[in-house]
Formats: sequence, structure tokens, C-alpha cells
Amino acid sequence: MSALVFLCIAAAAVDGDTLRCRNIQDAGGRVRIARIDAPEMGEPNGPASKAGLAAMLKGPVRCEQIDAFPWTKAFETHDRYGRIVARCSVNGRDLGRAMINAGLAEVWPK
Repeated sequence: MSALVFLCIAAAAVDGDTLRCRNIQDAGGRVRIARIDAPEMGEPNGPASKAGLAAMLKGPVRCEQIDAFPWTKAFETHDRYGRIVARCSVNGRDLGRAMINAGLAEVWPK
């Protein structure tokens, strides 16, 4: 299967590991950043994680859809909440890796 590559138009941070893209129809435009886990908004550091991701969204956001559950045999295009799972970058900077390096997210799965 070839990977779906897309631009996330008018990207906004929903939380530390999810973007909202105006041009995506699935799951209300939400795209899950692949292979990271950030605190939820109601958890300690949740708002800081969201703010950190929001600060990184300065420029076009390029995403490449990947397997949501790589440990299963089938290629799963969406997570259990219907979100596309993708590696996303801004100006060549991988957002997932940047969130981990900033201490705002952890590697997932652990």
C-alpha cells in the first residue's frame, strides 16, 4: 500500500498529540500524530503540551499516513477514534520527535 501524503490546512492543536485540519473530513478533521503519547487536557501538563504543539505549527504541515496499529497484520488507516494516524512535519521538522525532545510527549507504544 502506498502512503497517503497530505497537507494539513489551517492546522490547530487539539492537544499535545492531535491536530485539527480544516481540509480533512474524517473524525472532525482530527489527525493523530503517530507514535507519541501526550497528556490529555485534563491531566497535569496537558495544557503545556498543547501549547508546545501549537507553537510548532508555524508553516505548512505535511503529513504522511502510517499504520495506526503496526503490530497487527492489516494496515489500519485510522485509530479507534476514527482519526487518521500520520507522521507530520513543519519545514522538515518531525512534530512527534520534536514533542518528545521537548519533554511534552512520550514514545508510544511504550
